[in-house]
Amino acid sequence: MTLESDIKIESVLQEDRIFPPSTEVTEKARIKGFHEYKKMVDYANSNPDDFWGNSAKEELHWFEPFNKVLDWSDPPFAKWFVGGKTNISYNCLDRHLQNGNGDKQAIIWEGETGEIRRFTYKELHSEVCKTANALKELGIKKGDLVALYMPMVPEAAISMLACSRIGAPHSVVFGGFSAEALRDRLVDGEAKAVITADGGFRKDKIISLKPAVDDALSNNSCPTVQKVLVVRRTNENIEMQPGRDIWWHDLIPSQSTECPALPIDSEDRLFVLYTSGSTGKPKGVVHTTAGYNLWAHLTFKWIFDIRSEDIYWCTADVGWITGHSYIVYGPLSNGSTTLMYEGVPRPSNPGAFWDVIQKHSVSIFYTAPTAIRAFMKTGRELPDKYDLSSLRLIGTVGEPINPEAWMWYRDVIGGKNCPVVDTWWQTETGGVMISPLPGVTSTKPGSATFPLPGIQADVVDSEGISVRDNEGGYLVIRKPWPGMMRTVHGDSNRFRESYWEFIKPKDGSLIYFAGDGARRDSQGYFWVMGRVDDVINVSGHRLGTMEIESALVSHQSVSEAAVVGRPDDLKGEAIVAFVTLENGVESSDLLLTTLVNHVKAEIGVIAKPDKIIFTDALPKTRSGKIMRRLLRSLASGKEVSGDTSTLEDVSVLDKLRN
Repeated sequence: MTLESDIKIESVLQEDRIFPPSTEVTEKARIKGFHEYKKMVDYANSNPDDFWGNSAKEELHWFEPFNKVLDWSDPPFAKWFVGGKTNISYNCLDRHLQNGNGDKQAIIWEGETGEIRRFTYKELHSEVCKTANALKELGIKKGDLVALYMPMVPEAAISMLACSRIGAPHSVVFGGFSAEALRDRLVDGEAKAVITADGGFRKDKIISLKPAVDDALSNNSCPTVQKVLVVRRTNENIEMQPGRDIWWHDLIPSQSTECPALPIDSEDRLFVLYTSGSTGKPKGVVHTTAGYNLWAHLTFKWIFDIRSEDIYWCTADVGWITGHSYIVYGPLSNGSTTLMYEGVPRPSNPGAFWDVIQKHSVSIFYTAPTAIRAFMKTGRELPDKYDLSSLRLIGTVGEPINPEAWMWYRDVIGGKNCPVVDTWWQTETGGVMISPLPGVTSTKPGSATFPLPGIQADVVDSEGISVRDNEGGYLVIRKPWPGMMRTVHGDSNRFRESYWEFIKPKDGSLIYFAGDGARRDSQGYFWVMGRVDDVINVSGHRLGTMEIESALVSHQSVSEAAVVGRPDDLKGEAIVAFVTLENGVESSDLLLTTLVNHVKAEIGVIAKPDKIIFTDALPKTRSGKIMRRLLRSLASGKEVSGDTSTLEDVSVLDKLRN
């Protein structure tokens, strides 16, 4: 989405309704009122070293103390808590055992087929230690990357904590990605092992996983991968390669339940998580140990106003950053009870989410606007059948939420009593950056409200100058924060160019550009208005247009492709592909279906186009650049506007309109 089109939708985002926090919520909250929040903000802005340093000392366990809070001598490459040694697995497990909370529930898991498994902190600690010992037996050492390609089962969280316990960074690949997409990530990350499962359950179907791993590793295409550890979940018949593949149930149970957490340097890699960019190759976002741990910990505590008795549920998948920060690391670092659910609403159980809330007395519910819009379409009759009175706070994540969905969520699911925390952040930021705080913020439907303490967000023009109230601009972060990504794996130049050089202040300073357009209203509320680059946000999943275009062009019938997003009431954005065919190839319904399935096979079901438009030519500049801005307008049914003087052939537009 271009900045120009962002400005045009400002009128849609005007919202006069405002909902102050109740006196009861404020009295019970960790941060009690706007004055306390403002005090924290002022402290963080005026003395950031003290703010972050004291937070790290108070909130985390350290094997060795740090001697410097932030080294910003080589921007944009930050080093936080220099010289310190900690371990996120220790912070998530061991210290809770030492504090007498070993018998508290850590994870409640429910499978789509109805099984329920519960782990106390003591039990989770034992399983993580056994898995860590097993990884060491398989030859995994500190610094070795372990890839996870798994369904939503407890073993996914256990594996993440086991990797971090021994200093082996993990790279979780969403189970919906294809073998080809998995292979790309394994090769780029130089993974030494893969942890997977035979399959998982989703929407009343078995989703096979191990066969995709086999395809990804075929023909020695990932030579660094030495071992594959397989969880039995669906009992499918799968092939096991002798010497490489090991069943989880054959290896883990016999391991020792003691595995001391390895002291890890603050800046050692914790994980690499791949996210789509505006070029074809996915970016390996690198997060390091201490800064990420602190930011996931603090944001979880602040935003969800967490209490010891809470049952917290985030509906995301661990394959995304939301699952990392707000299913595993944030909740467990705070000693909370986190719920994992394998399934989604489906034909056999359309009220699955409400059933889970009722059954487990969930008090905090964190889900995506896409899901909320789907709930709205089915009507309130379904959730009204369930007892949702245990809820005290509800949140949204993944994309901006439209005011109508926000109001429906508050009224129908929250019973008009629950604060709504509409959060803005990214894979790259490690944790939430802009969000209401339950006892602090008067909320406006559709606005993420204000930056969190320590986050200096702004809306600027291309020279880094703050724009006027209600004027569209680029959403940026002016100062470093502990949870920030450190680099793009193997490509530091891409890190600098992608995130720090788009905005060019005249003084030569560096500003982090989030890739989103935004505006700030006269009361200081932030309204996120969507992407300004060629990344499509489909149901909260960021997909690079170039990846989808590359998949289409890889088919023998396709000469060229341009992919754009168009607004979609359910998914946020729908994928529209404009395709030119090779000479002699005729368009047909069969070819259309073939291309959709081809993209599904190349990338995954989440990337398949909602519409393919066959065209003889694409609108290009004289230099050969496709003008996607014009295609976005056409795909959305809008009149093409703006400068078209650089078009090589104006008649192409007229043909596409028809």
